[in-house]
Amino acid sequence: MRVSELTSDHIGAGTTVEDGAVVGERYAGWSRPAEIGAACRIRRGTVIFADVVIGDGTVTGIGAVIREQTSIGADCLIGTGTIIEGHTEIGDQVILQSGVFLPSGTRIGSRVFVGPRAVLTNDRYPLRRRTEYTPVAPVLDDDVTIGANATLLPGVRIGAGAMVAAGAVVTADVPPWSMAVGIPARIRELPAALREPNQPRRRPA
Repeated sequence: MRVSELTSDHIGAGTTVEDGAVVGERYAGWSRPAEIGAACRIRRGTVIFADVVIGDGTVTGIGAVIREQTSIGADCLIGTGTIIEGHTEIGDQVILQSGVFLPSGTRIGSRVFVGPRAVLTNDRYPLRRRTEYTPVAPVLDDDVTIGANATLLPGVRIGAGAMVAAGAVVTADVPPWSMAVGIPARIRELPAALREPNQPRRRPA
């Protein structure tokens, strides 16, 4: 374990930081150490940068990367190999499964599920026409579900309670309590049986 400039004020009671994890990785212009809440588990290979705040009960998988200026709520799961590129806000009881990629500027509400290998993007024309636009990341409102290997293009908003099918490529906003399916994604009615909030993630005993 490598912990940079941390004291008991920065790591909450009952939190475990495994050997091989890095907490508080400095970068040019960093301002304060990372803050980890109580009863968290930071698994080996995880790298958490300075200027990150993580709420109580949050767990990381092996090799997760959480870049600077990110806030993560309570009782979240950040899966193995997931990359959070920084300047990102994540609510409570969010599950990001293995291999998820979140670009800088992503906003995620609470009780959101993002399936394995899902990719969010923020750059419409990488390395081209950059004087014409500013990169904008997707927004996921509360109770959203994103299927495995889905791709969300820059600036789209997934409305509260909406679902995105596995493998879908989302190019436009998805209305609340609807479903996006296919490439490019088409909007369908959400089945009545699925029109309820996501169940909160239960903290392991």
